[in-house]
Amino acid sequence: MDLELLARNLREFEGVSRKKPIAEIFKIFESVRHEYGNVIADFGDDAAVIDIGGDDVILFAADGIWGRIVEKSPWWTGYTSVVVNVNDISAMGGKPIAMVNVMSSGDSESIKGIMEGIRDGINKFGVPMVGGHTHPDTPYNSLAVAIIGIAKKDCVIRSDTASSGDIVIMAYDLDGRVGKNSPYSWDTTSFKDPKFVRDCYLVMVTIAERKLVTAGKDISNPGSMGTLGMLCETSNVGASIDITKIPMPENMDFEQWLKIYPATGYVVTAKPGNVQACLDVFGQVGITAAAVGEITNSHKVEIYDQKEKATVFDFKQDIITGIDE
Repeated sequence: MDLELLARNLREFEGVSRKKPIAEIFKIFESVRHEYGNVIADFGDDAAVIDIGGDDVILFAADGIWGRIVEKSPWWTGYTSVVVNVNDISAMGGKPIAMVNVMSSGDSESIKGIMEGIRDGINKFGVPMVGGHTHPDTPYNSLAVAIIGIAKKDCVIRSDTASSGDIVIMAYDLDGRVGKNSPYSWDTTSFKDPKFVRDCYLVMVTIAERKLVTAGKDISNPGSMGTLGMLCETSNVGASIDITKIPMPENMDFEQWLKIYPATGYVVTAKPGNVQACLDVFGQVGITAAAVGEITNSHKVEIYDQKEKATVFDFKQDIITGIDE
């Protein structure tokens, strides 16, 4: 395997590069970020953390569905909008509570397909859609969904709290299939029993409440290494990853797997003494997890195997979102 070529392809992957506009957006809001004392965490995390007093916090997130997916499959657009939002709450150790949506479409069949996809996602994940807004007269189709969740204040899993010496764990439901609408989509939920699906995303609540990890994110459109890169960028650290230890399905191209959005997938960091307990908790719900490397102070995300080493991201010159706390 040519690690230099792999590293370059992962760094230049569209799922990563399309995150770069966040850097300019972040700058616009920087002057008003700290005006409100009830905001515990915001940019850089999968969901904002809002203090409401007491032992619990509100988790608040939103996601829009990639335009090329919207055009290919209205049903998958609706269904995926539930998946990605539930994952944002799950990744932070929270329980999803409810969603709202904003949909734009002037095509009745597209509207029907999107809404049916959302309905089926609700049935699968058990999180209600409680309202939203529709633009029925646009010349394009689009969908964005926002979600709220709840978590214990002292158990929230954040993206900016990894530190040197932490072990990197990657965890996936490997029982899936490549989606029909993208080679970088891994469907692990649409064909499974709702109880299994819900047990999988609630596993992060168990991990959070047992305080087994120091940081974490759900693996999303930037893929496994891109998501790890965002975590490292936000935590202002680096990572060294043995790519031979990353779990993957049989008969899957390795580069494709590292770029894929696995639907049920997490990258977390843990103190060495908590690694085995974390792996065990993932395993109890059918998620395959492995310790794949270590957090470093290098400010680089590096990959290696038995023969060579290569740098995927060097945060002295590269940015993914530009958010480094």
